[in-house]
This record gives sequence, C-alpha cells and structure tokens, in this order.
Amino acid sequence: MENSEKLKNSKEVIAYLAERFPQCFVAAGEAKPLKIGIFQDLAERLAEDPKVSKTLLRTALRQYTSSWRYLHGLKAGMSRIDLDGNPCGELTQEHIDHAKGALKESKEKVFGARKDKPAARKPRPKARKIDPANLSVEQSVKVLLGKSPVPATIKEVTRDDVQVELKTGMSVRVKFEHLIL
Repeated sequence: MENSEKLKNSKEVIAYLAERFPQCFVAAGEAKPLKIGIFQDLAERLAEDPKVSKTLLRTALRQYTSSWRYLHGLKAGMSRIDLDGNPCGELTQEHIDHAKGALKESKEKVFGARKDKPAARKPRPKARKIDPANLSVEQSVKVLLGKSPVPATIKEVTRDDVQVELKTGMSVRVKFEHLIL
C-alpha cells in the first residue's frame, strides 16, 4: 500500500530524497557534494511523483545545500555525485572557498547573534548606596528582583534590611543595595 500524500515541508522532502536516493542524499552525518544542476535531474526523476512539488523540491534542495553539514563536506579532493552516487567532476577551489565562506558567515550569524543579545538588552538599573536613615514606612521604592526593578512600598526598616510590599501584595525582605529610589 503506497502513501501518495503530498510532502508538506523541506524537512520531509529531504528525508524522502534520502530514502529515494540513498547514494546521493543523507539524512544524518556529513553530506556529499552534489552534481551541479542536480535539480533538473531530480525534477525529471520525480516528474510523475505526486508527493513532491517542484517549488518545495527547489526550497528543500536550497536548504540542504546551505546546511552546515553540507557546506562542511565540500573539501579538496572530493568529487561531486549524481543521484545514483556516481562521481561527476571534482570540486573546484572556487566552490570550496565559497562553501567555507558561506559556512563561516552562517556560523557568525548564529553565534554573533548570541554574543550580541546581552548588549542589545536594556542596561540593568544600578542601585545606589542608600542610607537607611533616609527611608520611611509607606515610602514608594523599586526593588531589584532578578533583572528588573519592581515597584514596592516600604513596610519596615531595620538595621540590616527593609521589608517591602510588592504591588502583588507579596511581602519581601531585601538588603538596602537592592532598593532603587
């Protein structure tokens, strides 16, 4: 019993290609360099296949060939392969250099974005040194809880800390350095 339901996304198409053409496409591990113009070969071979549209096939192929594992597999001395796994030309240095550049750029986007995130956040408000003598019961303050200042009202001032009531009604005892006036 054959299931001819259309594939819905690139991931499904790539898995299907790995199943149909195991000598060419791999679902896991380092991918092999593909023949230039392999899309036309795929379009011809899958022309009668109701599962795959040309548009989704093109998108999936673009995703596959821009993946890190594919770009990592483009190395000197490697041969490009056709749908049946037959060699069809050596990789040129230009293509290897392009793959290295694309891989580096892609990784910089991912890892650079992670590095930039803390800098993109709003700076954390700094608590100033507070003299307990300047604090009074029912005074409105902000309390640093985690990374954000939270509005609160002072309920008690002691020698070592302050008891505040948050807007939620929760009562918290905090050190003076966690207060913002």
